[in-house]
Amino acid sequence: MDNAVAANSTIQLVPADSFTARLAALPARSKLALGGGIAALVAVVAAMTLWSSQGDYKVLYANLSDKDGGAIIAQLSQMNVPYKHADGGAAILVPASKVHDVRLKMASAGLPKGSVVGFELLDNARFGQTQFQERLSFQRGLEGELTRSITALNAVESARVHLALPNQNGFFREQQKPTASVMLTLFPGRALDRSQIAGIVHLVSSSVPEMNPKAVSVLDQTGALLSSNDGNPGAGLDARQLQYVSQIEAGYAKRIVELLEPVVGRENLRASVTAEIDFSQSEATFEEFKPNQGNADRITVRSQQTSEQAGGGTALPTGTPGAASNVPPIAPTAPLNGAATPLQTAGGSSNGSSRREAVTNYEVDKTVRVTRNATGTVKRINAAVVVNHKTTTDPKGKATTVALTKDEIDKLTALVQESVGYSQERGDSVRVVNAPFKIETIDKDEPVWWKQPEVLDMMRIVGIPAALAFVAMLVIFGLVRPAMKSALKPVPAPALPGSQINAVVDDDQALPGLPSSELMALEAPKSAERLERARSLAKENPAAVANIVRGWVSGEPA
Repeated sequence: MDNAVAANSTIQLVPADSFTARLAALPARSKLALGGGIAALVAVVAAMTLWSSQGDYKVLYANLSDKDGGAIIAQLSQMNVPYKHADGGAAILVPASKVHDVRLKMASAGLPKGSVVGFELLDNARFGQTQFQERLSFQRGLEGELTRSITALNAVESARVHLALPNQNGFFREQQKPTASVMLTLFPGRALDRSQIAGIVHLVSSSVPEMNPKAVSVLDQTGALLSSNDGNPGAGLDARQLQYVSQIEAGYAKRIVELLEPVVGRENLRASVTAEIDFSQSEATFEEFKPNQGNADRITVRSQQTSEQAGGGTALPTGTPGAASNVPPIAPTAPLNGAATPLQTAGGSSNGSSRREAVTNYEVDKTVRVTRNATGTVKRINAAVVVNHKTTTDPKGKATTVALTKDEIDKLTALVQESVGYSQERGDSVRVVNAPFKIETIDKDEPVWWKQPEVLDMMRIVGIPAALAFVAMLVIFGLVRPAMKSALKPVPAPALPGSQINAVVDDDQALPGLPSSELMALEAPKSAERLERARSLAKENPAAVANIVRGWVSGEPA
C-alpha cells in the first residue's frame, strides 16, 4: 500500500489558481494558435473598419484642368459628397453608388466647362522657337479667342474653330486666301436663326485678315451646314427653308394622327406627309389705258393751242351775177380738233385772206399695278396613311384581327382630306391603306444576372465584407475557440470517500480472495508485460482494481 500511495502522489495534478496560469500551462502549439488567431481577428476587424469608412470609389472625371477641377470640388463640397484624388490629382473619385447621380447634377450645373487657351499662350513663349512654332502658337491663340467669343452666345454650349492660314509669300503670283470652319454644339432645344449665323460668320471673317465671309463654314453637332452661300443661286434650299418644310409636314402629320387616333386606337396608324413648297419670288407690273368715261364735263384738257392769221385787200364780187352775189358772207366755224377753213364769201372772192388754227390735248386714263407673289406657298400635298386591322373579341374571349371595310376606309380618307386641306385643283393626293401591323419582339441580349453591372456592384459592395466576416469566423472557431476552451476547462475537484466510486461500487474495503501481502507487492507496470498483467487483473477482478483507484484518489492507504 505504501507503493500505491507513492504512485498516487506522482500522478496527482495541482489545480490552477488563475486564468493566466492556465494559459501558461497550455502547450506551445496551442499558444501559437491562440496568438495567431487573435492577430488575424484584429486584422480582419481593422480591414472591415477601413472598408466601411472608405467604401468603393470610382472615377468621376479625369484629365481635368485646374479651373474645372476647382469648380467641381467646390460643387461636391456644397453637395456634401465625399471625394478623393487619384493619379496625382488628375482624376476625381467619388463613391461608386453616387457616380451617375453626381454626373447628372454636374451637367445641370454646366460642369466641366473645359479649358480654352487664347492669346495667353504667347506669354509662355520659349526661347529659340522657330518661325513655324510662332505662327502655330498665334493660330492656336486666335482659334481660342474666337471660341471664347462664340461660346458667349446663349444658345451655344461649346464650339471649336479651325483656321486654315496659308503662308503668305511675295514670290507667289496667286496668294491663297484663308478659310475657317466652325463646329457648334447647341444646347438641347435651342436653335440659331439666320441673323445669328451671319453674325458668327462675320465675326470669324473680320478677325482674320483677307478672309472672305463665303470662306467660313458653320456646322452644328449633327453635321448640318448652317451657313449658306447666298451668292450661288443653284445652292438649293437653305437651312431655314428646309426647317420650314419640315415644320409644315410635321404639322400635317400631327393633325392626321390626332384626328384618327380616337377612331382606330393608339399605335394603330402611321402617317407620312410630303409637301411641295414654292419659295420662288416673282413680281409683275401692269399698265392699262382706258378712254375717258362720262360726258364732256369730265373731260380733262391737258394742253390747248390756238393760232390766227389774216391778210388785207378789197373784196371784189365774184361768181354768177345775181342776188346770191350781193349776200354778205357767213362767218366760218372751226371743228374741235382745230381744223382750219379759209374764209370764203358766198358771192365772190376778195383780195384779203384770214386763217385760224386751234389744237387741244386731253388726258387719257392710265392704271399701273405691281403684284408680288408670297414665298413659301404650298404647291402640292401628298399624304399616305397606314391603318392597322381592327381587333375583335368573340364571346369566348379570343381576340382576332379583321380588315376594315371599304366604307370605313372611305370615311377615314375623307377625314384625312379635310385635315390636310385637300384641293383637287392643286393636284393633292391622299391615300389610306389598311394592312396588319407586324409586331416584332426584340430579344434583348442581356447578360447573365450575375454578370450585370448592378449585381457586380452589389457583389463588390457586399462580397468583401462577407468574405472578411467568413475569415473572422474561421479564425474564431478554428484557432481561438479551441485554445480558449482548453484554458477555461474546469479542474475536477478532489473526490471525497464514498462520493463517486463508493456510490457505484458498494462493497467492502478489503479485497476478497487476495491477501494484503500480494496487494502490497503490486506495482505499476513498467513494461508491456506488466501492463498486460494489469489489464487482465482488471478484467478478472474489477472490484479490486476499483478499490485501488479509489484509494489513489482519496489519498488513503488501501
